[in-house]
Amino acid sequence: MIKRVAIGAGAALTVLALAAAPVAAQSCVTKGGRGTGSTVPDAKFQAWEAVLQATDWGMWFTWITSGAKVGTAASGYKVSNYREKCGAGGALGKECVIFAKLCK
Repeated sequence: MIKRVAIGAGAALTVLALAAAPVAAQSCVTKGGRGTGSTVPDAKFQAWEAVLQATDWGMWFTWITSGAKVGTAASGYKVSNYREKCGAGGALGKECVIFAKLCK
């Protein structure tokens, strides 16, 4: 059933503009995290956890319970622009800083 409603010209343009908008726009964030550990892999893991937790706690929980690989995400997130810098430092001897763009 089609209903016809009389609307002004300005409102008609607004309705047309909304109808032309993409239905599922991609949402992206760029996050960074810092981690420390006794080894570089441990520090990377801590830094990546910080990135994911700052993005979406639910996604982090899924990631941590399903393999937990540094540089990957879960729950439909796509990782890009991954950058890391690791070296001596931090409370445990090694420190890493990681930045990445995550899109859902």
